[in-house]
Amino acid sequence: MSFLKSCTLFIAVIAFTALFSGCGKGEPIENADQYISTVDLMDIPDDVEVIGLGEATHGNIEFQELKKQVFETLIKKENVRVFILEGDFGGGQQINNYIVNGEGTAEAVVNSLDYSIYKTKQMMDLVQWMHDYNESVKEDEKIRFYGNDMQRYDFSKKELFAYYAGVNKEVANKYAEQLNHVSNETMRELTTEKLEKVDDTVDDIIGDLQSNKAEYLEKSSPEDFAFATAYAQNMKQRAQLFLNEENYTHLRDQYLAENLQWIIEYEKKRGNDKVFFTGHNGHVEKTSASAAGYKSMGNYLDEIYGTKYFAIGTDFINSEFQAKSDDSGSRKVFTVENHNELVDAFSGVEENIFYVDFEMSRESAELETILSSEQKMANIGDDFRSWYKLLKMFYTIEMVPDQAYDSIIIVKNATPTKMFELN
Repeated sequence: MSFLKSCTLFIAVIAFTALFSGCGKGEPIENADQYISTVDLMDIPDDVEVIGLGEATHGNIEFQELKKQVFETLIKKENVRVFILEGDFGGGQQINNYIVNGEGTAEAVVNSLDYSIYKTKQMMDLVQWMHDYNESVKEDEKIRFYGNDMQRYDFSKKELFAYYAGVNKEVANKYAEQLNHVSNETMRELTTEKLEKVDDTVDDIIGDLQSNKAEYLEKSSPEDFAFATAYAQNMKQRAQLFLNEENYTHLRDQYLAENLQWIIEYEKKRGNDKVFFTGHNGHVEKTSASAAGYKSMGNYLDEIYGTKYFAIGTDFINSEFQAKSDDSGSRKVFTVENHNELVDAFSGVEENIFYVDFEMSRESAELETILSSEQKMANIGDDFRSWYKLLKMFYTIEMVPDQAYDSIIIVKNATPTKMFELN
């Protein structure tokens, strides 16, 4: 086949696919209003211990603002005091120190996450609100902030060695020297051999902590020791991601689930029996529906906690969002229109943002059928290209809604966040 014919065929295939990529558009149902509520009135079953909120994109104002709106509702109605973000564990503790102890500023601690998607006004407003909220309540009512991701290194390393300096300065100096060359930036340039040495050193640190637990506890608190061990574990996870790049997505969600479970168990000891976490839809949903083929964090949580895990997805009809547009990291605003039977069933609702309880929705035969049928639901990460809009598989995940989630928040028209440089 000639090159020209090959190109013509390829273009024809793309055009054909694009023509039908929007298939699955549904019709609005009658009396849709009776199956929705505002976010502040949403109801979570009493036996639930873990509530997850997904976001259909990382680059919409509405999905970032929902973090605060949902968490505030859970504080008031469910006595939830623990907020967990798909963000760096070590950086998350900088935020926690600010909201609990007043150390730093909202701008500085948001920057410590080193995730560009969170360098937004909405994220700074969330952290500032948490700080101000904690100043208005008793000590035992204060909220706590965590990150459960392991894709950064620097703050876990910093906090680990700050702990070591107080319990064993000699060992602290030895390990600090061995890891002196390792940082967020340099890890990407390390050879496999050097990464293996980093991994071995972190193993030695974990072994030292375990072997000398009694001695170190005499010089520190149980809380500080627990976090030192968690910092070391996150550092090991980061090295393992680089050493197993072919399994990166698989390992990352496994680690996200393990870190979340650690936080849950730790907070239970402090008297907090319920936690709230938020991240991308692809991490929150229970069925591992992503075409990438990895087992999602939500799938792990569903296996561990069963009905005690309550997953809230999000979707949109129209979204103008920002994302990285090329490998240089430059950002651009994109526009996508998404239709499936579920969001279109509620397209006649006047409100722009509303909560759909699946249990209540099953009272409608139409909605029950939709909820139990595969739908192409919005799922956009931090990278996007204009041509992705031609193929729906690049901005949706095909899933059965009531298997993947327990409820959903629909945003009919979503607007873009704006990134800015933090000092």
